[in-house]
Amino acid sequence: MQAAIRFLAWLDEREQQLATLGQADFDLWLTSHPTQHVVIGSFIRWATARRLTGPVELPRRGRSFAVNFQTADEYDQQLRRCLNDSTLPREVRIIGALVRLYALPVAKIINITTDRFYQDDTGSYLTIDRHPVLLPPKLGQLIKDQIDQPRTTTRMRRALDEASPYLLPGKFPHQPRNPHGVDNLLRQHGLPVLSARNTAMIEAVTTLPPIVVADLFGLSPATAETWARYANDSWTHYLAART
Repeated sequence: MQAAIRFLAWLDEREQQLATLGQADFDLWLTSHPTQHVVIGSFIRWATARRLTGPVELPRRGRSFAVNFQTADEYDQQLRRCLNDSTLPREVRIIGALVRLYALPVAKIINITTDRFYQDDTGSYLTIDRHPVLLPPKLGQLIKDQIDQPRTTTRMRRALDEASPYLLPGKFPHQPRNPHGVDNLLRQHGLPVLSARNTAMIEAVTTLPPIVVADLFGLSPATAETWARYANDSWTHYLAART
């Protein structure tokens, strides 16, 4: 019971809900609370059985957090696919690129609204949290195309989509997409979310100060610091996972 209370308090501090808990968020909790692996399992199984949260993988004995990373070749190849492969659905390319470039969880991506994107003479920008982030030109064009010409199947749906505030509207245009459905969609196209997001986060916190990562990617400072400590404490394991 105490572990569940601490876990729910941690979610509340990060302004998250149990219903939108993702694997990367759960893994971050496990990394931050290594002594709670066993006791939290009962609560997660209870919540999953009652559909209070989506499916998340529980830790197995001997499992290392660092196994959920990609090699450099996997990461680069998947990012190139997102930016260049026109056979992929456009929404898959956008979501996959945002995960790999900015370590964004799917739950945050599906809530991005069109007014967070703008272009000027210097390039394309997306405001993820409070500060605009410069996008690669190809990703900027994908997002612009998505806003200008959202893909639809019927005339009625097209009229509704034009009024939707979301960059990637769901089945009902004024609601975001289902995060679990998006996870499955990306997996079907060979673009896993968890390992890619973890890799992108490690890349970020090892090249930028944690407070900058927090500001740019919309993380709490405590979360960014936790990732930075993990990167420093487990650097040798991370290098082994990348080779």
